[in-house]
Parts: sequence; structure tokens; C-alpha cells
Amino acid sequence: MKNIGGQAVIEGVMMKSPAGWSVAVRDPKGEINLKMVRTKKIPALFKLPIIRGVVGLFHALLIGVKAIEFSANLVYQNDMAYQEQEGDKPISPWGLGLSIGLAIILAIVLFKFLPLLLTTLIGNVFREVSNNSLLFNFTDGVLRVGIFLFYIFIIGLWKEMRRIYQYHGAEHKVIYAYEAGEDLTVENAKKYRPYHPRCGTSFLLIVMVISIMVFLTIPKEWSFVDKLISRIILIPAIAGLSYEVLRFSAKMKNNPIVGLMVFPGLLLQRMTVREPDESQIEVALAAMNEVLKLGKE
Repeated sequence: MKNIGGQAVIEGVMMKSPAGWSVAVRDPKGEINLKMVRTKKIPALFKLPIIRGVVGLFHALLIGVKAIEFSANLVYQNDMAYQEQEGDKPISPWGLGLSIGLAIILAIVLFKFLPLLLTTLIGNVFREVSNNSLLFNFTDGVLRVGIFLFYIFIIGLWKEMRRIYQYHGAEHKVIYAYEAGEDLTVENAKKYRPYHPRCGTSFLLIVMVISIMVFLTIPKEWSFVDKLISRIILIPAIAGLSYEVLRFSAKMKNNPIVGLMVFPGLLLQRMTVREPDESQIEVALAAMNEVLKLGKE
């Protein structure tokens, strides 16, 4: 059985397997539109532990942008203002690179620069924070998690995002049904919970926890700029290590100790996942069935 992951998009779901990816989107007319892309085989070097996590993260960003572009063109195809601005032209390599670059910059500003700046300011007031590496990096980590939770809460207030959260739940239910070896039907998928241990939300929480431990090694004597640069440079290593932790927790999900470790991630998913309706599960099933065809071919 192939390891399949996914992502919710605008009025749809993207499913990804080692063979490629597919996206299913319900347009304003109520019809399900499909797109399937076969991906090239990954060199053996990129499948090594830690490295595969970094490669997988970049690959997921790349596919995610393409899947969202496909869904946006379909959902807003009747919006004349959108058509005049975007048209139906596929995103260019430069546009794709710009989208990913802006997303990375935003993430660095929100989750690296801002918490470090706030921690530094706190350390200027409370000297015990700036004088203790453990306390400094712990404060920085707590602020980072707090900003992340606040960010999720704010975007969750957006009506369209709440529907994406429902498709997120549909994606998880269908993956559960697939992993259980059941027939891929709406009724079989409905009975599963919408929270999954391999979810990207859980991955981000693992990243933050591991980053706190890694950043403890950074000397307190370093300047603000040195600390910021080190946090950026260490992103690939932390992402790769977090990916391995996520894979291990998914394989050992029935172990009670591992269950306690993944529980915070499952709890956090309650902010990014909503119970889907049958029509949304139907879309997720369409994406799953399409990506499975790639494996058969």
C-alpha cells in the first residue's frame, strides 16, 4: 500500500503519492473537475533520512501552489474581475517561484524574526531572560507557538477558510479509509475521525518543539542578527528531523507512549479541521481514486 498524503485547497482536495498527485475541485456548477500529474522518480540520495524531509517539504510547497492555482481558476471562473486580473493562463515558473518565496519570507518574519525580537525586548527588561540561554530560548519558543496559534485562529475566522478546513477533514477521512483497506465510498469514509497523525498541522507543531531544543545550543552571547541567521540556516535540518519524527509517530500510532506524544498535534488539528459533509468527502474520494490510477499505471 502506497503512502498517500494530501492537502485541502479551495473547494477541493489534492492527494499525493510517490507516483504523482491529483487534485479534485467542485466548480460553481457543482461538477467535480480533476487534474492528475505524474512526477519524476526521486534520486536515491534524496530518499535518505533527514534529506527526504527537506526535499519533501519543498516538493509539497511546489505542488500545493499548483493545486491552489488550479482550484482558484475553477472556483472563481465566473468572477469577471478575477478573470481580468488572472485569466486562465497557467502560473509561470517565475510566478511560482515568487509565490513560494513570499510564503517563505512571511513564515520567517512571523515565526523567526518576530518571536526573537519580542524575546530580545523582554530580555532587555528582565535581565534573567537575556542572561540565561535556556530561559531565553524557551521564551522564544513559547512566543513562536503563541504567534502560530493566533495566526491559525485569525485565518479560521475567514468564511472561505472554514470550508477549506472541512475539505481538510474530508481528506483525512478518505486517507483513513484507504489505509484501512476499505472500499473507497462515502459511507466508509464518513465513519472515520477527521484528525490524522500525519497531518501537516501536527508536523508544524513538531517543528516548533524540535526548534526549541535545537536553539538551546545557540550561545546567549550571540548578537540578534547572528541568532536570526542561525535560526534561518537551521530550518532545513529542523524540518528534516521533524519529518522523521512524524513518520515514526505515524508508524507507531498504536503505541500508548507515542500516542501521548502525538496527542498535542491531534488536539491542534481541532483548529484546522472541521467535520465535512458528504459532498466534500465525494470530492476527496475523486482525488484519491485519481491518484491511485497513477500507481496502477
